Amino acid sequence: MNSQVKFSVAPMMDWTDRHCRYFYRLMSKHTQLWTEMVTAKAIIYGDKNRLLDYDAQEHPLVLQLGGSDAKEMAIAAKVGQDWGYDEININVGCPSDRVQSGSFGACLMQTPQTVAQCIESMGEAVDIPLSVKSRIGVDDMESYEELTNFIEIVSAAGCRNFVIHARKAWLKGLNPKENRTVPPLNYDWVYQLKRDFPQLSIGINGGISSLLEAAEHLNHIDNTMLGRAVYHQPFLLANVDQNIYFQNNSVVSREQVLLDFIDYMKRQQDKSVPVRSMTRHILGLYHAQPNAKKFKRLLSGKVVEIAHLYEWLELEG
Repeated sequence: MNSQVKFSVAPMMDWTDRHCRYFYRLMSKHTQLWTEMVTAKAIIYGDKNRLLDYDAQEHPLVLQLGGSDAKEMAIAAKVGQDWGYDEININVGCPSDRVQSGSFGACLMQTPQTVAQCIESMGEAVDIPLSVKSRIGVDDMESYEELTNFIEIVSAAGCRNFVIHARKAWLKGLNPKENRTVPPLNYDWVYQLKRDFPQLSIGINGGISSLLEAAEHLNHIDNTMLGRAVYHQPFLLANVDQNIYFQNNSVVSREQVLLDFIDYMKRQQDKSVPVRSMTRHILGLYHAQPNAKKFKRLLSGKVVEIAHLYEWLELEG
């Protein structure tokens, strides 16, 4: 992870696709964006254009990979580098059954040597930064010492960048949604990791809902990551460059964001991209504004057309 990265939007399955990321970039130039997790096998054997294409404006952009086979991960990482991604991340935090059955995601915390082998192999294949996104533990991993053991083994293989979701993952007994909220947060362990491994970049994720909270975490670690809070209240990104990166550029308006995204949607529509596949990401643009419910209703109707958004802008104007 670039040492300049202070704030990123978490990879979220079915949400952070290329259209969503383009929308986010309209509000913040410095926020680091992440793809949805893509399996190494899918990249090697699947439709690379569909899986990996993005708009040049999305940089800085991280490709998150799922997998546990060192050779496959190295091949996929090289494809990602050749595609122009700025960083490659290994998912060691997702607790879903599908991920577990593929022997990757959070269950890899139990086999740090496997993650280390992937990092070593990927490091030989690419020369862009590599990172690992993990939990603070999984199932029977109860101690801080087990977490530091994981970090020690993986960092010794060449990983300098970690993003830690400050909850355990319970693979037995909780579904993925419950795993995002039920296991208690433990920010102190992540702070302690930074003190114990000052040479590493340590980021924090989990339960952060505002830029104020994100800024507080930055007193203890290197970078913060928000997920669902951004998806449901995307306009908070409009203040990231000023509040987190201390840039003096002006804050963009909601109306300008919508106009710019309409232009993008028109270009994508010409490529036969369905409008609804793009508008679904902007439902929260007017979150907490007087007409927020009307905006959501407009986008949730049976027929959604770009013309409706122009009509909305006229009303707002």
